[in-house]
Amino acid sequence: MEHHPKRLLGELTSPEITRHLSKTSILCLPLGSIEQHGPHLPLDTDAVLAEAITQAVIAGCGDKYDLWQLPALPIGLSREHAWAPGTLSLTVETMTALLRNIASEIARALPSRNLVVLNGHGGNRGILDALARELSADFDLNFCALHLGAMMSAPSGAAFTEIHGGKDETSVMLALAPHLVRRDLIAQLKAPKDAAMVQALILDPAVSWPWTSDDPRIAHLGVIGDAQTSSAEHGQAIVARVVEAAAIAFERLLENQRRLQR
Repeated sequence: MEHHPKRLLGELTSPEITRHLSKTSILCLPLGSIEQHGPHLPLDTDAVLAEAITQAVIAGCGDKYDLWQLPALPIGLSREHAWAPGTLSLTVETMTALLRNIASEIARALPSRNLVVLNGHGGNRGILDALARELSADFDLNFCALHLGAMMSAPSGAAFTEIHGGKDETSVMLALAPHLVRRDLIAQLKAPKDAAMVQALILDPAVSWPWTSDDPRIAHLGVIGDAQTSSAEHGQAIVARVVEAAAIAFERLLENQRRLQR
């Protein structure tokens, strides 16, 4: 049997699909965005991280869980950053149709019934939450989404929660794609002073607000976080934590599949 260390579905030939994939294989779909990430990170940060972390996850446990990476979706829902040049965003209608179409094609063309979206952009979470049951029920897919931003910036005792382009995201970029980071521009960034406003407008579970990253109450130069404290070492620790958490999710996903087959 051929060895495919990166486990990229697109690099297989058509006859190899049935030789390598089975019903219990797990398809991993990196989902990103094209949006402003402050002056120091590129527009495709979320797409870069979604793909790089997917590859880190596959390197860590791809053989154990029979993971296969699907071609990435680089554009998502980014209207909160639409004020900034370069930001591209799909509509909710287009995103819904795209994800449903992909799910339909997976069900038609591939033997695997396990689909995991590795979501690199927080703004995509709502649509994934809304579609999760539809993708499962309408296309007979065992589905889950891993929200990498939440996995990277785990709850802590810190006074300020990292949201966008700050310590955690910049650190992971320094660890995985350092050549894309404009390090000389990090010094000009300041963490928002009003942590309570960030909590109220972005993180309050009781109220949803259409916040934007040009709001000076919660952001500075489009960044919501403290990029000045970032480091590659911190990023490497985050990636290791995400790989470990992803393995737990894969265990649960396969248990869900076994339960549904009973």
